[in-house]
Amino acid sequence: MYLVNKMNLDSNVGTHETRLEEESQKTIHDDTCKLKDGEEEEVDPFSKEVSHQDAMRLIKEGIEEAIGDDPLLCDLPIDVTPEEVGLQVALEYGQAMLLNVCREDGEVMPIVVLQGATVLDLKKAIARYISLKFNREGLKKFISWRYIWRTYWLSFGGQNLTQDNKLIKDYGIKNKDPITFVKRLKNKGIGY
Repeated sequence: MYLVNKMNLDSNVGTHETRLEEESQKTIHDDTCKLKDGEEEEVDPFSKEVSHQDAMRLIKEGIEEAIGDDPLLCDLPIDVTPEEVGLQVALEYGQAMLLNVCREDGEVMPIVVLQGATVLDLKKAIARYISLKFNREGLKKFISWRYIWRTYWLSFGGQNLTQDNKLIKDYGIKNKDPITFVKRLKNKGIGY
């Protein structure tokens, strides 16, 4: 609980000097740092002497607290990206839709895309979902999305989503509809 109390302009040096004063005599109970010998030391979140690790810990705790208390955002992971927050808010306001993309192995991926999304946007959202999932699990895998999209179609209701620039709404896809991966068949030619 610190406030920016005063901002002075030092005309001789030409720099801004900001002084922070404590609002009350209360100490911040959770902002402590363990030392090597087991003692705890208070960490001032606005001090210039806070280590990077302590600053990151304080920010992460603040984000966890803010997200955990919000009914709209409580389903998001702890290491959420700003894009995920924006899509979740858009979903709650009806500006986005949730699609359940089913893989061949039975895994269902909840993919959120905006209402005006194209098939290409859906493919990018699937790639982003898998990438974030691998990062959060600590996996170092490379997926060739070019190979995936050459080998599989996305399909809805028996209809393959073949045109990347076509809106997914034009295929009749609505919120919470299932989308599946379907193996592409090779074209052998007309005369065979």
